[in-house]
Amino acid sequence: MATSSLSLRFSKKLVSRRGAWMTLGISLIVLVLLFGLFGSAQSPSSPTQAPENSESTRVSNLMADFPDADQQSLLVVAAREDGEPLTISDLDNFQSLVTVTAASNSEPIVSEDRYAAVISTPITVGDNNSQTAETIGALRADIGTEVPDGLDVWVTGGPAFGADIAASFDGANFTMLAVTIAIVAILLIVTYRSPVLWLVPLTVVALSDGLAGRVTAAAGEAWNLEFDAGIISVLVFGAGTNYALFLISRYREELLIHEDHRVALATAWQKSMPAILASNVTVVFSLLTLVLSVIPGTRGLGISSALGLLIALAGIMFVLPPFLAVCGRRIFWPFIPHPGSEQKIGGTWRTIATRVVSKPRRALAGGTLLLAVMATGLVGTTVGLDQLEKFRVQSESAAGLEVFAEHFPAGEAQPIFILTNSEYAEEVVADVAGSDGVVRAHPIAEHEGLTNIMVTSEFAPSTDESLSQISDLREAVSAIDGADAMVGGSVASDVDMREGSQRDLTIIAPLILAASFIVLVLLLRSLIAPAFLIVVNLASSLAAIGAGAWLGRLLFEQDALDTQVPLLAFLFLVALGIDYTIFLVHRARTEAIAYGTRTGILESVAHTGSVITSAGIVLAGVFAALGVLPLVTLGQLGLIVGIGIIVDTLVVRTIIVPALFTLVGDRIWWPGSITSPAVEGSHESREHAPEAV
Repeated sequence: MATSSLSLRFSKKLVSRRGAWMTLGISLIVLVLLFGLFGSAQSPSSPTQAPENSESTRVSNLMADFPDADQQSLLVVAAREDGEPLTISDLDNFQSLVTVTAASNSEPIVSEDRYAAVISTPITVGDNNSQTAETIGALRADIGTEVPDGLDVWVTGGPAFGADIAASFDGANFTMLAVTIAIVAILLIVTYRSPVLWLVPLTVVALSDGLAGRVTAAAGEAWNLEFDAGIISVLVFGAGTNYALFLISRYREELLIHEDHRVALATAWQKSMPAILASNVTVVFSLLTLVLSVIPGTRGLGISSALGLLIALAGIMFVLPPFLAVCGRRIFWPFIPHPGSEQKIGGTWRTIATRVVSKPRRALAGGTLLLAVMATGLVGTTVGLDQLEKFRVQSESAAGLEVFAEHFPAGEAQPIFILTNSEYAEEVVADVAGSDGVVRAHPIAEHEGLTNIMVTSEFAPSTDESLSQISDLREAVSAIDGADAMVGGSVASDVDMREGSQRDLTIIAPLILAASFIVLVLLLRSLIAPAFLIVVNLASSLAAIGAGAWLGRLLFEQDALDTQVPLLAFLFLVALGIDYTIFLVHRARTEAIAYGTRTGILESVAHTGSVITSAGIVLAGVFAALGVLPLVTLGQLGLIVGIGIIVDTLVVRTIIVPALFTLVGDRIWWPGSITSPAVEGSHESREHAPEAV
């Protein structure tokens, strides 16, 4: 009671005439200072995929100490535009590119079928993929001016893939931000039915996102974090808009009761903040479980996203309320709420809730059946994409590799590297050269007692055969006592990333569920309700992943999910799904104290159905914006989370949870308790209460 009174006094000062202007002024000063302080920070480059202590990473780190370690080879691949074999004239023309590319071979290597030719050229790679992309971009520009008539020419190879991933994001994050803002703006206009109100929360969230981008970039530089800045922006916009929707919805409800808009706003702040705080804490705690990830990009994403969401929370808690207070109730024009202007809740959500609580077993069975059908999409779902499948729109490096693999040993484009003690190099080469699928193996460099052996595979990089070959090679060289041989290279890195991601999913997924359970227990002061809600949320998350995987196969011909998608999708589905659980059930408990559990859950759906649906559509739309980015990984993540949020909003929170609460009754709050009213059904008097949006 004391806490409630304290929060109400604080909220009244926050939105008072003097307090609102002071808070806005202080917020502006803080924003300017922080933007200036962190303005020069740069977001990290493409995240490292393999675990830091993996064999492939150790090989990469040791190879960096070799002389000329920054020199790597690209492949310039040529084929005729008409698909016919190369003529002598074509090869003579293609040979002119040897000078342009400073190629290491004096003349093109022609495939046995004469349908393709290749030039190998060394480049100096940069400190990161973005710098390498500049070098490769300049080389491609030079080649483009000299390409002979009748030939198609591609630049591919290991460095080209990393560079194309980095280059594909040039302007893409801005495009995604523009699409995100457009989606949020349209949905807010539809939700609020006001041509002006949407500008207020969108401005606050956009400022929060800008600050979060700079703060997380600075954190990345200070703590050596790797992460995808685009995902953080999506989370800040999605969660920040959701928080704003719930606060403004409660504000509008209170305006139908109070004449003074500042009193209404203070009351709305005091009543909605516990749920908003619990929601934010749940997601932040879930994100922080990613610090246990062995994948650097996943670990960095957890810390940076948690920072971004805390900034979004601060914006909604302390900047949005005084902004609304200054604007007054006229910000809702043309549908300005006044006491007595709306009398009846009724509507679609009350009708749905009434039907659910009247026949809870049928509703629960129907909702559960839908989730089960969606979850069948998991059958046959595989995890892991090869190099050619990672781009939504085919890159030059992927197109070149595809042509190269048809006419040359595919592994030539991305060789395998084995580091061994130099005295055992010959034995390792002899052992490896006789392995299945190995075209050739030979030493290429020696440094401080270590020899680097380059192995060319006949298999295309990251295919099942290629991945199995890495395991076979590691088993073979580990059997040579004293060699201390380690297998690395891009394909080995892919193997290690897949194993690390599987380990992360096994360890982190239960921790995400545990974090959500603890927050629900503290908020609801119950053990039964959180247990039921976690089980439902888990089922909903698995159903969404299954449906997303099935739609990916059906609509986009994506036969597998990328390696990191299951864990990140599970994280966002559970954590963000718990958001809506909190908003629904926190209100249900409040109503249950006065009217009983059955009526309490009905009233909660009636009051929050519209705003939860609006919030869910906004969040699903924001995640859909990931589809404009060029990587299949992000498109899959956006599709799965978008589906999950819509299903969570329309099925789980509207049908399954109310049905469960109705069936279990007051026991749902055990070991806590509520005082049920003497007469159940007193909700009828509530039909004359103000409507919640």
